[in-house]
Amino acid sequence: MTDQATLDAIEKAVKSNDVVLFMKGTPTFPQCGFSSTVVQILDYLGVEYVATNVLEDQNVREGIKQYANWPTIPQLYVKGEFVGGCDILKEMFENGELRDLMAENGIELAE
Repeated sequence: MTDQATLDAIEKAVKSNDVVLFMKGTPTFPQCGFSSTVVQILDYLGVEYVATNVLEDQNVREGIKQYANWPTIPQLYVKGEFVGGCDILKEMFENGELRDLMAENGIELAE
């Protein structure tokens, strides 16, 4: 069970940034293929985002799973809402839904 302070910190990160990615590693050095794929998608779209490396803090690594009630990492949040993990984001990217979601939420994209 994750402590309340960790859950509060996760909530603050998710609510105070437009786009937040909880991932293994960093955008410049992803440490799993799924995280790498999501970084590539976001970079391709030109989305500015805040990334949190869950490998740096075991509480965050477990807490984010509890926060979203989603068992895997990476996890993407847009405007405080959980969007999904790698498979969902990949599918949304391929069919144009991810670009639409960003545009609907006022998130700037690269042309």
